[in-house]
Amino acid sequence: MLNLYLSEPEELVKVTHALASEIRVSILQLLNVRNMNIIELADALQIPVSTAASNVKVLEKAGLIVTELQPATRGAMKVCSRNFNDIRIKLSTSPAKLENDMYQSEMPIGHFVDYEVSPTCGMASSLDHIIPGDDPSSFFSPQRVAAQLLWFRKGFIEYRFPLQLPSNADVLSIEFSLELCSEAAGYDNNWPSDITVWVNQTEVGAWTSPGDFGGRRGQLNPAWWPDASTQYGLLKTWKTDKTKSFVDDVAVSNVVLNDLRLQKQNYVSFKIGVKDDAVHKGGLNLFGKQFGDYAQDIVMKIYYSVQK
Repeated sequence: MLNLYLSEPEELVKVTHALASEIRVSILQLLNVRNMNIIELADALQIPVSTAASNVKVLEKAGLIVTELQPATRGAMKVCSRNFNDIRIKLSTSPAKLENDMYQSEMPIGHFVDYEVSPTCGMASSLDHIIPGDDPSSFFSPQRVAAQLLWFRKGFIEYRFPLQLPSNADVLSIEFSLELCSEAAGYDNNWPSDITVWVNQTEVGAWTSPGDFGGRRGQLNPAWWPDASTQYGLLKTWKTDKTKSFVDDVAVSNVVLNDLRLQKQNYVSFKIGVKDDAVHKGGLNLFGKQFGDYAQDIVMKIYYSVQK
């Protein structure tokens, strides 16, 4: 649901202007049935493609629809979809009573839904190695759900967190905390790696891990894990609010909550990896709650307010 308030006139005017057009209302009606590209919209409404494109731009600027470039027979086409099912306009200017709340979900590191990794790579449970070393094709092994440590030199791994918020929630911030470090042969405390996070396929920001840490045992590591291997990581937090994105409260990008389109779907995609064009391609180790120093998996927290 899109909530609009008289106390936020710029947003209110932008949305009401977008709705003050029969063509744009008709576009929303068509998108209520299925996603359509601009040529299909123009054909359905019997208007020029340029007219359809300009009206789509107004709706997109107001946040009422989203567009995505998809491959076509020749080049790419812009596919449009609705962003909200409901709009609520609060005309009272009296201050509303807000109640802040927090939604939390913890994701075991083996419960990833997509990956693309390069050696060195592998996974371990609290009992043993899960897959053959340096075999990316084995990452979708059913045994991956038991992973307590996973590592790769380049690529990404993606998770999907459930999203269960009140329909009238106004999201204030979203954050992900996890223990991680670089990935070297054995371990190397001076082995930098540029580790990037994406939320809902939007790049949020990168952090440079200083090394792949060893030299002392991780506090939670099982007894069978070798002393000569990676031992522990650092607990890092990526956070996005309405102003910027941060790693441990240090601003890393201008990506804001609206860029993440959180309430477009009933899950939140969290992807972490090392990009092909990273300056430091030093890989990453990701720790579960039975490895390293911190007894947690990947923790997502969403802070929000609701009107009472």
